[in-house]
Amino acid sequence: MPGGVEDPLQRVDVQRAGVVVDEPSLIAINTISGEVLAIGQEAQKIKVTDLEKIISESRGPLIVNFWATFCKPCMEEIPYFQKMQVKYEKDGLQVLFVSLDLQDDYPKKVNAFIKKRKMSTYFLDETNAEYFCPRVDEKWSGVIPATLFINNGKNYRKFLEEQISEDVFENEIQELLGRTN
Repeated sequence: MPGGVEDPLQRVDVQRAGVVVDEPSLIAINTISGEVLAIGQEAQKIKVTDLEKIISESRGPLIVNFWATFCKPCMEEIPYFQKMQVKYEKDGLQVLFVSLDLQDDYPKKVNAFIKKRKMSTYFLDETNAEYFCPRVDEKWSGVIPATLFINNGKNYRKFLEEQISEDVFENEIQELLGRTN
Protein backbone atom coordinates (compact mmCIF):
# COMPACT_ATOMS: atom_id res chain seq x y z
CA MET A 1 0.00 0.00 0.00
CA PRO A 2 1.21 3.55 -0.67
CA GLY A 3 2.94 5.09 2.32
CA GLY A 4 2.61 1.83 4.21
CA VAL A 5 -1.03 2.53 5.07
CA GLU A 6 -3.18 -0.57 4.97
CA ASP A 7 -6.75 -0.33 3.71
CA PRO A 8 -8.97 -1.42 6.64
CA LEU A 9 -11.43 -3.12 4.30
CA GLN A 10 -9.35 -5.39 2.10
CA ARG A 11 -10.66 -7.75 -0.53
CA VAL A 12 -9.35 -11.28 -0.50
CA ASP A 13 -10.04 -14.39 -2.50
CA VAL A 14 -12.61 -16.70 -0.89
CA GLN A 15 -10.45 -19.79 -1.14
CA ARG A 16 -7.40 -18.12 0.38
CA ALA A 17 -9.56 -16.99 3.30
CA GLY A 18 -10.82 -20.52 3.87
CA VAL A 19 -14.47 -19.46 3.64
CA VAL A 20 -16.90 -21.56 1.65
CA VAL A 21 -19.60 -19.81 -0.37
CA ASP A 22 -21.96 -21.06 -3.07
CA GLU A 23 -20.39 -19.09 -5.89
CA PRO A 24 -16.96 -17.69 -6.67
CA SER A 25 -16.62 -14.13 -5.44
CA LEU A 26 -14.52 -11.86 -3.34
CA ILE A 27 -15.10 -11.18 0.32
CA ALA A 28 -14.28 -8.25 2.53
CA ILE A 29 -11.94 -8.54 5.48
CA ASN A 30 -11.89 -5.76 8.03
CA THR A 31 -8.27 -5.46 9.12
CA ILE A 32 -9.28 -3.39 12.13
CA SER A 33 -11.37 -6.15 13.69
CA GLY A 34 -10.03 -9.07 11.67
CA GLU A 35 -13.57 -10.07 10.67
CA VAL A 36 -14.11 -11.73 7.32
CA LEU A 37 -17.48 -11.08 5.72
CA ALA A 38 -18.43 -13.62 3.08
CA ILE A 39 -21.50 -13.40 0.91
CA GLY A 40 -24.44 -14.85 2.83
CA GLN A 41 -22.47 -15.06 6.08
CA GLU A 42 -24.25 -13.95 9.23
CA ALA A 43 -24.26 -10.21 9.81
CA GLN A 44 -21.50 -9.04 12.12
CA LYS A 45 -22.15 -6.37 14.73
CA ILE A 46 -20.20 -3.15 14.39
CA LYS A 47 -20.02 -0.04 16.54
CA VAL A 48 -20.10 3.37 14.91
CA THR A 49 -16.56 4.07 16.17
CA ASP A 50 -15.29 1.03 14.24
CA LEU A 51 -17.25 2.12 11.18
CA GLU A 52 -15.70 5.60 11.44
CA LYS A 53 -12.26 4.00 11.47
CA ILE A 54 -13.02 1.92 8.36
CA ILE A 55 -14.25 5.05 6.58
CA SER A 56 -11.35 7.26 7.64
CA GLU A 57 -8.66 4.67 6.82
CA SER A 58 -10.09 3.52 3.50
CA ARG A 59 -7.75 4.44 0.63
CA GLY A 60 -9.89 3.46 -2.34
CA PRO A 61 -13.42 4.13 -3.52
CA LEU A 62 -15.85 3.01 -0.82
CA ILE A 63 -19.63 3.12 -0.69
CA VAL A 64 -21.34 2.64 2.66
CA ASN A 65 -25.06 1.94 2.33
CA PHE A 66 -27.36 2.15 5.35
CA TRP A 67 -30.48 0.03 4.96
CA ALA A 68 -33.05 -2.05 6.84
CA THR A 69 -35.28 -5.00 6.00
CA PHE A 70 -38.39 -2.92 6.78
CA CYS A 71 -37.38 -0.19 4.28
CA LYS A 72 -38.92 -0.82 0.83
CA PRO A 73 -36.78 1.83 -0.96
CA CYS A 74 -33.70 0.17 0.58
CA MET A 75 -34.75 -3.20 -0.83
CA GLU A 76 -35.27 -1.69 -4.28
CA GLU A 77 -31.79 -0.17 -4.51
CA ILE A 78 -29.71 -3.03 -3.05
CA PRO A 79 -29.53 -4.87 -6.42
CA TYR A 80 -28.00 -1.72 -8.01
CA PHE A 81 -25.29 -1.68 -5.37
CA GLN A 82 -24.55 -5.35 -5.94
CA LYS A 83 -24.47 -4.92 -9.73
CA MET A 84 -22.16 -1.90 -9.57
CA GLN A 85 -19.86 -3.59 -7.08
CA VAL A 86 -19.22 -6.33 -9.63
CA LYS A 87 -19.01 -3.89 -12.56
CA TYR A 88 -16.41 -1.65 -10.87
CA GLU A 89 -14.54 -4.29 -8.91
CA LYS A 90 -11.49 -3.84 -11.16
CA ASP A 91 -11.44 -0.16 -10.11
CA GLY A 92 -11.18 -1.18 -6.47
CA LEU A 93 -14.76 -0.20 -5.63
CA GLN A 94 -16.00 -1.66 -2.37
CA VAL A 95 -19.56 -1.58 -1.10
CA LEU A 96 -20.18 -1.94 2.59
CA PHE A 97 -23.77 -2.62 3.64
CA VAL A 98 -24.76 -1.58 7.17
CA SER A 99 -28.11 -2.77 8.52
CA LEU A 100 -30.07 -0.40 10.73
CA ASP A 101 -32.70 -2.98 11.57
CA LEU A 102 -34.26 -2.99 15.02
CA GLN A 103 -32.40 -4.88 17.73
CA ASP A 104 -35.27 -7.41 17.85
CA ASP A 105 -34.68 -8.27 14.17
CA TYR A 106 -31.02 -9.13 14.69
CA PRO A 107 -29.82 -11.71 13.97
CA LYS A 108 -32.71 -13.85 12.71
CA LYS A 109 -34.48 -11.53 10.26
CA VAL A 110 -31.33 -9.77 9.06
CA ASN A 111 -29.44 -13.02 8.48
CA ALA A 112 -32.36 -14.62 6.61
CA PHE A 113 -32.52 -11.60 4.34
CA ILE A 114 -28.79 -11.44 3.53
CA LYS A 115 -28.65 -15.16 2.86
CA LYS A 116 -31.55 -14.88 0.40
CA ARG A 117 -30.00 -11.83 -1.31
CA LYS A 118 -26.49 -13.34 -1.32
CA MET A 119 -24.89 -10.32 0.30
CA SER A 120 -22.69 -9.54 3.27
CA THR A 121 -23.50 -6.87 5.81
CA TYR A 122 -22.69 -5.38 9.14
CA PHE A 123 -25.37 -4.72 11.76
CA LEU A 124 -24.91 -1.33 13.42
CA ASP A 125 -24.86 -2.13 17.12
CA GLU A 126 -26.15 1.28 18.18
CA THR A 127 -29.63 2.41 19.24
CA ASN A 128 -29.23 6.18 19.60
CA ALA A 129 -29.53 7.83 16.18
CA GLU A 130 -28.66 11.20 17.72
CA TYR A 131 -25.29 9.67 18.55
CA PHE A 132 -24.44 7.64 15.44
CA CYS A 133 -25.96 9.73 12.61
CA PRO A 134 -23.73 12.81 13.00
CA ARG A 135 -20.69 10.55 13.35
CA VAL A 136 -21.37 9.22 9.85
CA ASP A 137 -22.38 12.60 8.40
CA GLU A 138 -23.24 15.79 10.27
CA LYS A 139 -26.25 16.43 8.00
CA TRP A 140 -27.79 12.95 8.35
CA SER A 141 -31.28 13.17 9.85
CA GLY A 142 -31.54 9.38 10.24
CA VAL A 143 -33.62 8.78 7.10
CA ILE A 144 -32.89 5.57 5.17
CA PRO A 145 -31.86 4.57 2.67
CA ALA A 146 -28.73 6.61 3.12
CA THR A 147 -25.44 6.24 1.30
CA LEU A 148 -21.94 7.57 1.84
CA PHE A 149 -19.66 7.75 -1.19
CA ILE A 150 -16.06 8.22 -0.11
CA ASN A 151 -12.66 8.14 -1.75
CA ASN A 152 -10.08 9.47 0.70
CA GLY A 153 -7.34 9.12 -1.92
CA LYS A 154 -9.14 11.70 -4.07
CA ASN A 155 -10.55 13.77 -1.17
CA TYR A 156 -14.07 12.88 -2.30
CA ARG A 157 -17.03 12.57 0.07
CA LYS A 158 -20.74 12.74 -0.68
CA PHE A 159 -23.68 11.71 1.48
CA LEU A 160 -27.18 11.07 0.15
CA GLU A 161 -30.19 10.27 2.29
CA GLU A 162 -32.59 9.14 -0.40
CA GLN A 163 -33.32 6.19 -2.62
CA ILE A 164 -30.90 6.11 -5.56
CA SER A 165 -31.90 5.08 -9.07
CA GLU A 166 -29.53 2.98 -11.13
CA ASP A 167 -28.68 5.96 -13.39
CA VAL A 168 -27.95 8.27 -10.46
CA PHE A 169 -25.92 5.53 -8.83
CA GLU A 170 -23.85 5.11 -12.00
CA ASN A 171 -23.19 8.88 -12.10
CA GLU A 172 -22.19 8.94 -8.43
CA ILE A 173 -19.71 6.13 -9.00
CA GLN A 174 -18.16 8.01 -11.91
CA GLU A 175 -17.67 11.03 -9.60
CA LEU A 176 -16.32 8.77 -6.84
CA LEU A 177 -13.77 7.35 -9.26
CA GLY A 178 -12.83 10.84 -10.50
CA ARG A 179 -14.11 10.25 -14.04
CA THR A 180 -16.39 13.26 -14.46
CA ASN A 181 -15.69 16.10 -16.85
